[in-house]
Formats: sequence, structure tokens, C-alpha cells
Amino acid sequence: MRTIRPLLAAVVAALAFASALLFSAAPASAHDVAESTTPANGTAVTQVPASVSITFNNRPLAIGSGVTVTAGGENWADGPVEIIDNQAVQKLREGAPGGEYTVVWRVVSSDSHPIEGTFTFTATVGSATAANGSAAVSPSASAPSAAVPTAGTGAPGTGNSEPAADASQPFPWSIVGLAVVAVGLVIFLAVTARRKLAASNDSDGDSPAE
Repeated sequence: MRTIRPLLAAVVAALAFASALLFSAAPASAHDVAESTTPANGTAVTQVPASVSITFNNRPLAIGSGVTVTAGGENWADGPVEIIDNQAVQKLREGAPGGEYTVVWRVVSSDSHPIEGTFTFTATVGSATAANGSAAVSPSASAPSAAVPTAGTGAPGTGNSEPAADASQPFPWSIVGLAVVAVGLVIFLAVTARRKLAASNDSDGDSPAE
């Protein structure tokens, strides 16, 4: 029986390891989410703002980030995305017309996973141009921020608030693989322990009585 106890201890340890891996899989798949946009999704503003922004619960990475701001079939985004604290800010070109705008954003979250989404707003008047010397209205003055469903969604407000499986929450296959290996080790140790116990019992039964 003394030879069996270390094997049973190893089985218990392997089971604890497998359980820890499985329970840690869910938290590992949670990534950053968008909390609000400026202008707010679906709102109407007086004038096209000088920039649009998306606010996240954590600071996103600048590398791999991009925002398009489209109206009338033209992208009015001006230059690269700026990451300011936990916001992704995209400036707009001067002379953008009034009308409906669609903003499509994609950033790399703080855990290095890409997340994406989209929102819309409508401007009554186009932005100011360099010709008349007027300054464009800042987004804080023309439109409030509002919460968006989650990062990695399709168009907010369409009713689809589930995160995209290939963007914001990829399935943790590596953790599942480790758990499978751990379970296999548990089975192997259990079978080995049972065989050793059976062999030990057989040898005790075959020994001659004194």
C-alpha cells in the first residue's frame, strides 16, 4: 500500500491542476470593451465635429488601430488614430459635408487582441473650411457621449450585442489543450495505480503461509 499512496497523491494533484486550468479559461477570454462614443450612436449634431472618439475601459494599443468616418461614399478621416489615455480619437478633414456618417473602428486592446465596432451620427451642417476661416466645432460642444453595447459588435443599436468570436473573445484553445493533457495524465496515473495494487494483492495471495 505504501507504493500506491504516492500515485494517489499525484492523481489528486493532477485533478487540481486540471480544475484550475478550466476555471481560469473564462476570465482569460475577457478583453477590453468600448464604453462610449462621441458623438453618441444614432444622434444628430448641429455641425460635423472636428473629431470623433471611442472611450474604452482600458487604454488600447496604438499599433494596428484604425478609424474610418464615411459620408457620401468618402472617408473624411484625417491622419492616423490618436490614443489619448483610454480614448481612440480620429480627426476629420475640413469641408466634410452635412449628412449621415458611419464610423467604423478597429483597435488592439490592452491584452493584444483586436476589437472592432461601428456607430453612426447625422450632422445638419457641414464642417467649417479653411476658406471662410471658421473653426470646426469640437465633439464635446456638438454632441454628448453615450454608452455603446460592447466592443467587437456590429452596428450598435441593431440589437446584436454579442461580442464577435474572432475579434474580442477568441476561444482559449491552448488552455483547453492543457486541460485535456492534464486529464489524460490523471487517467494514466489512475490505471497505473490500479494495476500496481492488483499486482500487489496477487503477490500477497501467492506467498506461502508460515
